Amino acid sequence: MSDYAVELRDVVKRFHTPEGVELAAVDHVNLQIKNGEFFSLLGSSGCGKTTSLRMIAGFEWPTEGEVLIENNPMGRKPPYLRPVNTVFQSYALFQHMSVQENIAFGLEMKKVSKIEIDRRVGEALAMVKLTGMEKRKPRQLSGGQQQRVALARALVNRPSVLLLDEPLGALDLKLRKEMQLELKALQQEVGITFIYVTHDQEEALTMSDRIAVMSHGKVLQMASAVEIYERPNCRFVADFIGESNFVTGKIMSVDGQMANIFVPQLNAEISGINASNLTAGQEATVSIRPEKIRLSPNAVLNHNCFEGKIVATTYIGSDTHIFLDVNGLRMKVWDQNKISSLDPKAYYYQGQNVWVVLFPENTLILENN
Repeated sequence: MSDYAVELRDVVKRFHTPEGVELAAVDHVNLQIKNGEFFSLLGSSGCGKTTSLRMIAGFEWPTEGEVLIENNPMGRKPPYLRPVNTVFQSYALFQHMSVQENIAFGLEMKKVSKIEIDRRVGEALAMVKLTGMEKRKPRQLSGGQQQRVALARALVNRPSVLLLDEPLGALDLKLRKEMQLELKALQQEVGITFIYVTHDQEEALTMSDRIAVMSHGKVLQMASAVEIYERPNCRFVADFIGESNFVTGKIMSVDGQMANIFVPQLNAEISGINASNLTAGQEATVSIRPEKIRLSPNAVLNHNCFEGKIVATTYIGSDTHIFLDVNGLRMKVWDQNKISSLDPKAYYYQGQNVWVVLFPENTLILENN
C-alpha cells in the first residue's frame, strides 16, 4: 500500500481561451498527499488550485502528467469510478428531498440495501450532529446545517479521499470559524484524507497538516502551517500568508544560515536568516512580520536597530497597530497590549520617537519574486 493517498506527477492542464491563446492553468505540479492528512491548496483566484482539485476528482483530465489515487493511475476514469467524493461551496443539495433522502441518494444509486442505507445515514447524521433533522428539507436548515448535510452525503459513501472546494465560502465569518474547527475535528475522527481548496490564509493555517501555496499554476512552497508562516521560501509566500514588512537590498555576505544584506533605503546592513539559500551579490528582500518587531526608547542592538517616528496608531483591543517612518521607509508593528489601562501615556502615540529593533532570528532574507 502506498504512503500517499493522492499524487500528482508533473501534471499540466492547458486551456484554450476564446481569443485562441493557450494558458497553463496548472504548470508541472508535483504533489504527494499522505494518507489521513488534512491538506490544503491555497492561493488567489486563477492560481490553479481548483483545477488541480477537479483533476483529482475526475471532472478535468490532465493535458500532461498523471494523477494517482492510492497508487493507482486514474487516467481518464470518470468521477463515479474514483474513490473520492467532492463537497462544493454551493452545497448542491436536492431541494425537493429531505435530509435523509439527500444523504441516502448515492447509496441508493449503488443499490445498497435499505437496512444498510438506514444504518449508514444514521451514522453520518450523528457524525455531523444533525440527528433528529432527517425529515427537514434543505430550505428549513441554516447555511451551516446545509453544509453539514453536504458533508454527510459525501462521507456516507466512505470515500478514501474527500475533496472540498471552498465549502465554507458562503457562510458568515463567525459560522465559518466554528465550521473550520468542526471540520478539522471531523477529519481527525473519520481518519480519511481531506484535500481542501481555499483562498483564505487563516482558514488554511487553522485546519491544515500541510499547505501547498500556488501562484500562476505552480506550487511555490509545500510545508506545514508553521513552516509556511515562519519560514516562507520567497517573497510571494511571505506576502500572501499573513502580513509582513518588506525592504530590498543586496546580499553582502553569507555565514551558514545567516546573511547580511545592504539596504539602500536605510543606508545600513541588516542581518537575518538566509531563508532562500541566497549567495553574496544577489538582490534580495528582507521580510519581517509586524508582531515580531520590538520598539524601544533606546538603541538596544549594534545592528538591526533604527530610529523612527510613529506616524499613526490604531487600537484594536488585543493589539495596537503602529505605523512608523524609518528614514522615509514606512513600517508597521503590531504591539500586544499586555496591560489594562485608560491612561493614554500607557500606549504608543503619534509623533513619538522610538527605536525599531529587528532581531536577526526574526528577520528573513528571501528571494525576490
